[in-house]
Amino acid sequence: MTNQAEGFQPRIVVFACNWCSYAGADLAGVSRIQYPPTTRVIRVMCSGRVTPGFILEAFRLGADGVLVTGCHPGDCHYISGNENAVVTVDKTGRLMNVLGIEAARLRLEWISAAEGARFARIMTEFTEQVQALGPTALKDTTL
Repeated sequence: MTNQAEGFQPRIVVFACNWCSYAGADLAGVSRIQYPPTTRVIRVMCSGRVTPGFILEAFRLGADGVLVTGCHPGDCHYISGNENAVVTVDKTGRLMNVLGIEAARLRLEWISAAEGARFARIMTEFTEQVQALGPTALKDTTL
């Protein structure tokens, strides 16, 4: 019994940095590059602005996977914001393991404004990865 046979389509939340990866997502869209429609992109000013609370709340509200995307190292508009994102995602992944959520449901990627095709490829790869894991157990069913 596979999750694909059951028709499971994972819900992916993407926290995308305004300056680079959100623009990369926009480029994918205007270029009509296909990626799974189950992704929801949330623009944040910087990947370093994403907190463990944002990530865990996304899971609580029904996300099966969370992707944090930002500027490539050395290109952050806020100097060290993406370095902060590395620490946050690492700590949150360890916390997720304690909570019984597979850390593989959380991913950090660097995507520039010129990388629309890369954005679409990462969305597809991550969706397939989460689809193989199946639905997350952490959901608030009262919503």
